[in-house]
Amino acid sequence: KKLEKGLYDYYVSPYRRSFARAQRDEDDLFMMLVFAESMGLPNPASYYTLELLPLVYDRFHDWHKSMGMERSPLDHIGCC
Repeated sequence: KKLEKGLYDYYVSPYRRSFARAQRDEDDLFMMLVFAESMGLPNPASYYTLELLPLVYDRFHDWHKSMGMERSPLDHIGCC
């Protein structure tokens, strides 16, 4: 078990930062797609992303802060 963990850390550690950055980029894109219609961007999949809105409302404040927006860019979502 320890050998397996050691090998995993040995091979993954050089790429850990790249993996974290790729994950953040994917999360940002996902949030943008879900909130695109609210921001005035046409979204052909808005019917499907509408179902996801309740799931991502909790993460919205952290997302818009990480994007450099001091206040919520959406008028109907007041989180700050």
